[in-house]
Amino acid sequence: MVARAYTVAFEGVEARPVEVQCAVNPGLPAFSVVGLPDKAVSEARDRVRTALSAMAIALPSKRITINLSPADLPKEGSHFDLPIALALLAALEIIPEDAVEGTTSLGELSLDGTLIPVVGALPAAMAAAEDARTLLCPRASGAEAAWVGAAQVLGAGTLTDVVRHYTGQSPLPPAEPGEVTGDAGTRDLSDVKGQERAKRALEIAAAGRHHLMMVGTPGSGKSMLAARLPGILPPLSAAEALETSMIHSLAGLLDEGGISRARPFREPHHTASMAAIVGGGRRASPGEISLAHNGVLFMDEFPEFPRTVLETLRQPIETGEVMVARANAHVKYPCRFMLVAAANPCKCGYLPDPARACARAPQCGEDYMGRISGPLMDRFDLRVEVPPVAFSDLDMPATGEDSMTVAARIDAARNHQTARFSASPTPRLNADSEGAALEKIAAPDAEGRALINRVAERFGLSARGYHRVLRVARTIADLDGSEDLRQPHVAEAVSFRLPALRDA
Repeated sequence: MVARAYTVAFEGVEARPVEVQCAVNPGLPAFSVVGLPDKAVSEARDRVRTALSAMAIALPSKRITINLSPADLPKEGSHFDLPIALALLAALEIIPEDAVEGTTSLGELSLDGTLIPVVGALPAAMAAAEDARTLLCPRASGAEAAWVGAAQVLGAGTLTDVVRHYTGQSPLPPAEPGEVTGDAGTRDLSDVKGQERAKRALEIAAAGRHHLMMVGTPGSGKSMLAARLPGILPPLSAAEALETSMIHSLAGLLDEGGISRARPFREPHHTASMAAIVGGGRRASPGEISLAHNGVLFMDEFPEFPRTVLETLRQPIETGEVMVARANAHVKYPCRFMLVAAANPCKCGYLPDPARACARAPQCGEDYMGRISGPLMDRFDLRVEVPPVAFSDLDMPATGEDSMTVAARIDAARNHQTARFSASPTPRLNADSEGAALEKIAAPDAEGRALINRVAERFGLSARGYHRVLRVARTIADLDGSEDLRQPHVAEAVSFRLPALRDA
């Protein structure tokens, strides 16, 4: 007799269905797991055997074979414990086989039969819904998986609870979704004194999801400005929240099954490896650029990152996805993020200050910023210089708009963009527009076109740079509530591009 249970194997954010087959045949007593399992899956036989023993269920003196199909798909992780146990219990006729076949399950077993939460419950629930099956998972993972309303989710505390459910003694109640959180913190834009031009650049970047580079002396407020971005960004839509949470589920970052409506804000240290930033490792896990999907990736001390790490950002910035290629896996993750970089003008940081600059100026600044390649610098839509704030200004009362006021303006601008791209299969922003769509929505008036043509000729603007100026100008017009793209909008967009052009 061959009993079957169902689970999933993860390939990026995709959960691939796996059939767990169990055969109990006469022969020398043995318990083997086949089907390209990794070490954690192979060890499941010992955890399952001990957990069943704790329930006073003795395995027969026969040959037990577990096959994970398809056999050529790599199986990794401890979440195969529960489906292996279900298939074995069904083969021993302890629980009904037909009920097990209508369930997709995942969970790790402790030696006493307690179910331990595992990563990936959310994408597993999506896969269960596509196959019209119920998802059975540990109770601690149920709140996360229940966000997929198309699938019934059952959360169990122990393997005993699972047996009692399938035998009708004590049915498990459906799991309830976790809490929705959307608190962006208490950091307000009005806390930043001065830096009005940098605040304006931050607003434009947030409205159109444009990449931003801030260059300034140490202590000028670059990190402080970036930390205020979550407070002015609109909350995630329902679709965006689910998409982002699927990546965070695979990384084990969902807190008690709750889904956050706040946009991700990731700030890796400049010593982070390429696998940490882009993704990889033994299990081809998502990196920081994917964890920042639909949010912000803030990279402070940008030139201090290894050159190889910085160069790997170029393709994901353009495509919005990254392929993590390994010898045994090719995994694709989405990574449509807003890159905000901060850098000192030179190694010592005081190049603009004649009283403190080193004797190697300006060569020290050219060498330091030269760590950022021209093609990568060309991908920043906006570049702003952040000068130091005078001590006298620090004692003055806070000036400028608060985060709530700026956020309302950004939300209105994004609503304009969503309506403009309503015919698109997915919600899009100005930063995503290209080709004929960009020419249609960002056609400047005669004065604006004459201005950008002069800039392109004078500074040798690349085709990518030309289009990025138009995208930024379109966002500025949206913030202004204007359907027409006029010369002032183009001029402001060009002004945020010129510092990069002068240094090119």
